[in-house]
Amino acid sequence: MEITVETATIKMLNVLYEIEKQSFKEEAFSKLQISYLLMDNNGVSLAAKVGGEVAGFIIGRIDFVRNRPVGHVMTIDVSQVYRRQGIGQRLMVELEGIFKQKGATECRLEVRENNVAALGLYQKLGYHQVGVLENYYGRAHGLYLMKNLS
Repeated sequence: MEITVETATIKMLNVLYEIEKQSFKEEAFSKLQISYLLMDNNGVSLAAKVGGEVAGFIIGRIDFVRNRPVGHVMTIDVSQVYRRQGIGQRLMVELEGIFKQKGATECRLEVRENNVAALGLYQKLGYHQVGVLENYYGRAHGLYLMKNLS
């Protein structure tokens, strides 16, 4: 299976929104929120395609913390049909590379505390927990993770 990664654009909004709803249900970003993230000047949006079909996407942004650039993963989503095939990992690695090119020395993200698959991926990629976010996902807690990119 060949995975290609390209810039995600506003033209992909409908399919990105459908994948987001599949992935996050009630906590999913709205179509308007995704369009805002896609148009963000500090944002980086990537889509993974398999056979020309969007199989997943990731949206991150560069935030400035104490005047230094820090990568922040806003959302990562893989269509149910394509899960557990390396697409999420490929998207994360590509995004981290872009963050490094833009001068970021660390990357941060939030994840639901009981999302075992995502936690496994993030740990495999070198992320570690730096905090707990109480009721971040409605009644469920989130974990705040970080990885050094340098």
